[in-house]
Amino acid sequence: MRSIVKLSLVLAIYFAISSQAVASGSNFNTSGERFVSGIANVATGWVELPKNIMLTGQKDGPIYGITVGLAMGVMHTVGRTLVGALDVATFWIPIKPSVNPPFIWEDFSRETSY
Repeated sequence: MRSIVKLSLVLAIYFAISSQAVASGSNFNTSGERFVSGIANVATGWVELPKNIMLTGQKDGPIYGITVGLAMGVMHTVGRTLVGALDVATFWIPIKPSVNPPFIWEDFSRETSY
């Protein structure tokens, strides 16, 4: 009888400690980061337009930047906005944000990937 009480006490302590470790784990942080980045991407998705014009113009010349950069900017504007909305709708799934970089202002000189 005494061993059952000891075993119950040990298991209770183990489960109490492990549940706190799960509660403070990275799933909550990942979901929160995904929600916040989704809101930010919906609000600032339009910044992809001038960003892509500028990046393409610097890389391939101003005419190419105005034409192809504009088309890529529209594509990335729609992409970042829709993926941001999807991240907000599914933030409770503990995965990383779908857009890289997660925020438009994090690495402005790098092309966006999904």
